[in-house]
Amino acid sequence: MEVTELLSQDSTRLFVDQDMVEGALFRIGPGFAAVYSSRCPGKETVNEDAAALIPCGDKACVLVVADGVGGARAGGEASSRAVKALRKAIDKGLFEGGALRGAILDGFEAANRTVLDLGLGAATTLTVVEIEGARMRPYHVGDSPVLVLGQKGKIKLQSISHSPVGYGLEGGFIDEKEALHHDQRHLVSNVIGTEDMRIEVGPARSLAARDTVLMSSDGLVDNLRTQEIVDCVRKGPLEMAANLLAGQATARMRGREGDAPSKPDDLTFILFRLHERGRRVG
Repeated sequence: MEVTELLSQDSTRLFVDQDMVEGALFRIGPGFAAVYSSRCPGKETVNEDAAALIPCGDKACVLVVADGVGGARAGGEASSRAVKALRKAIDKGLFEGGALRGAILDGFEAANRTVLDLGLGAATTLTVVEIEGARMRPYHVGDSPVLVLGQKGKIKLQSISHSPVGYGLEGGFIDEKEALHHDQRHLVSNVIGTEDMRIEVGPARSLAARDTVLMSSDGLVDNLRTQEIVDCVRKGPLEMAANLLAGQATARMRGREGDAPSKPDDLTFILFRLHERGRRVG
């Protein structure tokens, strides 16, 4: 997988209703991003996930993943509208000279309004990672996770899913194995498209040279255990990690192995690493 595009200030890339065979690699801001988005295996309707890479100059960018709620109407429309509304708010905020953080928060509010305005009861998760230089900050509504993984496999950051199972896992009431097979795994307690939507803003963190930022729809974390994800992502070229992750998650969806989870779903993720000196673009 070669770098397919060098994203400049005016070259936002949106990924809506994608059915990718392999990931795509982009040079954006201070690093590289690998994106993968595909429909659930065997699915004939639209991919209800969406994603975006939003460049904000040479040293900053915004990464976005949205997962349309399948149990509600128009999940794909909700995720698409949410991502586009967020992008528009960020473009407006930066054009007016505002701070990136404020533009992102305005984007969440705009996304919520546009999904509510559908009047269909549609909903979506919305997860954003802001990158400025070597610092990142996560924002999320729903259960689309963010992880920061070190090269040696250390989990440096893991977001808390806005769901009964997510809160149970964080509180220590259930373990990962129980969570993966829980009968309420599909429930989400906070989504875009509701009057009481709330935005969780995570702490800013410095990224080490070979840290990997991962954000995804639940099609990834419902099919691979955390350690399996870490093993795919922690080392090797970013493009190799992306294709390994996609291949293992898709294979798991196609067939259960022992007590391993198998929950067919749309799958979308973004991997990001800071630019390494000496790496050739293109």
